[in-house]
Amino acid sequence: MTRALIVSGSGRYADPWHPFAQTSACVAQILRDAGFEVAIDDDTDAALARLAPASPAQPDLLVVNVGNPQQPSDADAATRAGLVAHLGRGGGLLALHVAATSFPAIDEWESILGGIWVRGTTMHPDYSRSRIRVFGNRHPIVAGLSDFEVDDERYSDLRVDPAMVPLATHEYEGREHPLLWAHEYGEARVVYDALGHDAASYDAAEHRAIVANAARWAAATSATGRALAHDDAADDRPGIACLAERDLESALPELDERQCHRGK
Repeated sequence: MTRALIVSGSGRYADPWHPFAQTSACVAQILRDAGFEVAIDDDTDAALARLAPASPAQPDLLVVNVGNPQQPSDADAATRAGLVAHLGRGGGLLALHVAATSFPAIDEWESILGGIWVRGTTMHPDYSRSRIRVFGNRHPIVAGLSDFEVDDERYSDLRVDPAMVPLATHEYEGREHPLLWAHEYGEARVVYDALGHDAASYDAAEHRAIVANAARWAAATSATGRALAHDDAADDRPGIACLAERDLESALPELDERQCHRGK
């Protein structure tokens, strides 16, 4: 089974605005329904440091759901070493929402992610119900999906590498702002999803499908991820690896009743 590790914000990676335990639980359930074996670790530095040694037990996908550590730490070097080792092995990375502000001690974090929050420039309009534009013809992560509405923060004016192709955007003050992109970083596949402020974000079936699709795509460069993708290709059922709008209600029906629904 393909393994996913979610690092969830706590300690120096926590903040007063983001309920990381709730959103990590939502993402974990989405990934389990997509066929992943999932672990959540809220000791971010220790969890990332443990990624350094090569081992068959290492995760195929790393999900980063953490905030911005305000102070440097003696752990920063080991944290970076584990992250770099994971990516160097072809391990996938799915970074969520405020992860765009994180890891200031990792100089290459911006290039790994493909973009970053810039203090004093990047912002978001007030939390609200908003329409998200999806470019379903640009990537398997969004293939067949349509525009949707979601209750969330909408990051605006992120500093995004011009090479990144937006897969979803929102409109603010007459301009389109990227919210989702995917790229390859060396041997690794990386996805950044700027949505996910709180559990309500995952009420949107389209957003849940995006997370599942992103995880499967990002993990596919690992050995077990390739095996999972092969199993999906051989299956006659509509696969979560490439969920289209017509499949949303049948493929992800149980989430509406789970603890992550609207943060309950």
